[in-house]
Amino acid sequence: MIKWIQNLFSSPKTEENIDNMKKFLIVGLGNIGSEYVNTRHNIGFKVVDFLAKKEGLSFETVKLGALAEYKFKGRTFLLLKPNTYMNLSGKAVKYWMDKENIPVENIFIITDDLNLSFGTVRIRKKGSDGGHNGLKNINLVLNTQEYTRFRFGISDEFKKGQQVDYVLGDWDDNEKAKLPERLEVASEIIKSFGTAGLENTMTTFNGK
Repeated sequence: MIKWIQNLFSSPKTEENIDNMKKFLIVGLGNIGSEYVNTRHNIGFKVVDFLAKKEGLSFETVKLGALAEYKFKGRTFLLLKPNTYMNLSGKAVKYWMDKENIPVENIFIITDDLNLSFGTVRIRKKGSDGGHNGLKNINLVLNTQEYTRFRFGISDEFKKGQQVDYVLGDWDDNEKAKLPERLEVASEIIKSFGTAGLENTMTTFNGK
């Protein structure tokens, strides 16, 4: 009888925990505003925009950002574009983590990386901010570096003193031509993260 009563009260919580493990917060980092739309720094926005468009999804303006919900193989992917600007990205990430009760291991942050050649992808389950202001703020707000980040290479083809202009500049013609294929790979990475798991995703896609 006691065990039955315990199960009666514990089952919903267990089911809720299982459901939460099937929910993922996919955050594309970027800056809001038309002047930033096609900049290298906004690759996070571009990745989630690509997946949403491919799947016929629309973003809804919500607190601290724009959100689209993608259902795939029994998983729910919440695609988030923070409207806090890059340097305060952590505020939006923390809010939606808490609101949707998503565990930190199901957080997936998409960002640009100067240290990788154009289009190269690197997925890591933890790490430093690498000098990236968006990641720096997320680390600060979440008080941890142990969340998955997906770095999309934008290369470092700029002259000394021109880093800001390069990062906030538009893709060149050669990059624009290659972007669709790279964005397709990025969308598959997101789906793999939620269905195949982090380790399998890193093995399959890192360096490609």
